[in-house]
Amino acid sequence: MIKNFIKDENGATAIEYALIAGLIALVIIGATQNIGTSLLAKFNEVVAKLV
Repeated sequence: MIKNFIKDENGATAIEYALIAGLIALVIIGATQNIGTSLLAKFNEVVAKLV
């Protein structure tokens, strides 16, 4: 039973997938924040030219 427990890697695989999903989420959040900041600057530029 202990040998089977040691050989079982299902939990490790699930943790690896969770870590990969977390890293992808961080990249998406960072990219979205950068795009949002750039977009806000462009909108402010357009508003300043209209006023």
